[in-house]
Amino acid sequence: MLRNYLKVALRNLLKNKVYSFINIGGLAVGMAVAILIGLWIWDEITYNTYHQNYERIVQVMQHNLYNGKRETQTSNPYVMAEEIRSKYGSSFTYVLQSSWTSGHVLTYGEKKATKTGNYFEPQVTEMLSLNMLKGTRTGLKEPHSILLSESIAQIYFGNEDPIGKIMRIDNNTDVKVTGVYEDLPYNSDFREMTYILPWELYLIMNPWIKKMEDPWDSNFTQTFAQMAANTDIEKVSAQIKNVKFNRVSSFDRKYKPEVFLHPMTKWRLYSDWKDGVNAGGRIENVWLFSIIGIFVLLLACINFMNLATARSEKRAKEVGIRKTVGSIRGQLIAQFFSESLLVVMFGFLTAIFLVQLSLPFFNEVADKKMSVPYLSPVFWLLGLSFSVVTGLIAGSYPALYLSSFQPVKVLKGTFRVGRYAALPRRILVVMQFAVSVTLIIGTIVVFRQIQHAKDRPIGYDRNGLISMLLTTPDIHNHLEAVRNELKSSGAIVDMTESTSPTTSVWNTNGGFDWKGKDPELAVDFPNNGVTHDYGKTVGWQFKEGRDFSREYATDSMAFVINEAAVKFLGFEHPIGETVKWNNKPYTIVGVIKNMVVQSPYQPIRAAFFHISKEQESVVIIKLNPKLSARDALSKVEAVFKKYSPATPFEYKFVDEEYAQKFGDEERIGTLAAVFAGLAILISCLGIFGLSSFVAEQRTKEIGIRKVLGASVLNLWSLLSKDFVRLVFVSFLFAIPTAWYFMNQWLQKYEYRTEISWWVFVVTGLGALLITLLTISFQSLKAAFANPVKSLRSE
Repeated sequence: MLRNYLKVALRNLLKNKVYSFINIGGLAVGMAVAILIGLWIWDEITYNTYHQNYERIVQVMQHNLYNGKRETQTSNPYVMAEEIRSKYGSSFTYVLQSSWTSGHVLTYGEKKATKTGNYFEPQVTEMLSLNMLKGTRTGLKEPHSILLSESIAQIYFGNEDPIGKIMRIDNNTDVKVTGVYEDLPYNSDFREMTYILPWELYLIMNPWIKKMEDPWDSNFTQTFAQMAANTDIEKVSAQIKNVKFNRVSSFDRKYKPEVFLHPMTKWRLYSDWKDGVNAGGRIENVWLFSIIGIFVLLLACINFMNLATARSEKRAKEVGIRKTVGSIRGQLIAQFFSESLLVVMFGFLTAIFLVQLSLPFFNEVADKKMSVPYLSPVFWLLGLSFSVVTGLIAGSYPALYLSSFQPVKVLKGTFRVGRYAALPRRILVVMQFAVSVTLIIGTIVVFRQIQHAKDRPIGYDRNGLISMLLTTPDIHNHLEAVRNELKSSGAIVDMTESTSPTTSVWNTNGGFDWKGKDPELAVDFPNNGVTHDYGKTVGWQFKEGRDFSREYATDSMAFVINEAAVKFLGFEHPIGETVKWNNKPYTIVGVIKNMVVQSPYQPIRAAFFHISKEQESVVIIKLNPKLSARDALSKVEAVFKKYSPATPFEYKFVDEEYAQKFGDEERIGTLAAVFAGLAILISCLGIFGLSSFVAEQRTKEIGIRKVLGASVLNLWSLLSKDFVRLVFVSFLFAIPTAWYFMNQWLQKYEYRTEISWWVFVVTGLGALLITLLTISFQSLKAAFANPVKSLRSE
């Protein structure tokens, strides 16, 4: 019986090639989208699961009251781990201190490059369950040792055994390779940790740390932990709540530090905080794309149902004959479900091909490294189950509808589908275009929000700016010589050192006091140490006062502040006002326009700049616009090599770093645009199939009208107006839906665009135009047909 069902189904597919193509093509595209989104969601929800202790690893974080708001941070005092171990050790298997993942120059022989890694306490190999390929898991117990990832070991040593080899860090410290571990996967928060150095070495290389008067006063490291078996994260988090509050000075208690544990299971999807409360994060994108995947697949199923029911009159006699010769309704339902499942299976195989074809592009856009798990039985089981469910959904309405025909009426020729028979099809078409139009409106709003943020004044000139990390003291020790030589060569406009890059904040400070300040107000501001030439290098835009100058010795105790700081301090005339920092008086000499340093979607923070007397983290250079970037950089490289021959010349363009701030939103927008386009494609396939059927159904009517003098335009209008009405109705449903969801999405941005009326108009006109273009082919084909041929059978 099943064999017969499949044979009949295959014959029907081959007999109606256009409808088969539309059905299989539409389902294939819909299923391909669903599979891609499924792979993306799986990658997101399995983030960090490479680590065997995934469910018990936590990060120690803290809430603090800064500037009147509850802020959440991942940085801790360097003594945090030891304090928790000593007082709450029974609740943890490991509590480990770590540096931030940062770049250091690794040198072996003639090979040298800046690679990213961490300083970590020795038990990191166990906590992160690193797969050691060579060497020992306890290699970090030696202060001057290093563990390399497999890829880094391959770069530096090739097929040579790296164990025991000596490498140099930042051209000033030798370390011995004691182990090689398997590269961490791309969906791990530690993926950029390409080497690990001992925490003890970090303290040795930074002797100022142990000389700090109050080790609890500064937050500059990270703390990770693994919970002991049978411990409750929430309960332990409550126990350690005051671990920092009990150790800080009475002054720092104003910040009301509250320590808590954030589990690894939530790092990826629940990383946003607002007023000390978790506000979600990427989980919103997971839900968003889940809904999009379901709806795109639903559109493909709607196509199948529409085309199957539209052709019901052609299948009516088949149903009548089958029932007459003894087929029961259950057998007919099985027949139609068999056809549906066959179409879906063809669609699934085509979808796998489409997924494989589009995966490189999808990975690039989504910033992923996913692959189709062909060798996984679970994937095929899910794929087949998914296909069966899709087949049942897509074939449910046709099977139940067609199998209900009465054989007597059908075979007598008195069967009529009725005036309301097309109503379900119209409802489904309205659903299709409502979903498609909603996706298009959403995509436009996302890109408008991105462009709105990109058009925001950033307060400095990022064109021609490059930044370089200072991993060795060579350039700092000869800063003026390097600057003068580069300016003389014409390669640069100016050059400066800075605590932080122009695109992020690496340093904040408290301890500020000023006239009129509330004594109970705890503050923390970005406080950037710079050289005198910082303003000229980045192109500060002054509102009041002046820039730092070597002509004024007093500028060593001066501040340049931004507009946000003026507003926060409450100064009506800030120039000449005094602000105390750690009880030392600083005079405000200049006010600059707000610089967009952190998120372009958030308000600008109050920021301070002062002259630094120490080596800072970053060199910022303004290239000469009169030279090509290539020529200017070659001159800069030559001078840098002269003064720091052992350091690789590596730099980043500031405008490219700034562009990365829009990465997440641009990925969402691009993916949404692709999915919206595919949704429209699927909807148009359905419209094309339906218009083809309607034109075929009304062939004789069109012939008669043409004989009676109807023009091509009249006939085109006759065949098009019903579909235009449906699109208009779908638009009425899409407008409020799109406005509601996109307005909710925009609320998470402080600096956001408005949803303009023209977005809906443009989308509506676009949807209407696409619909007319889709149906015009069949409409005009029918209108231009020879009426003699249409009426010959009469």
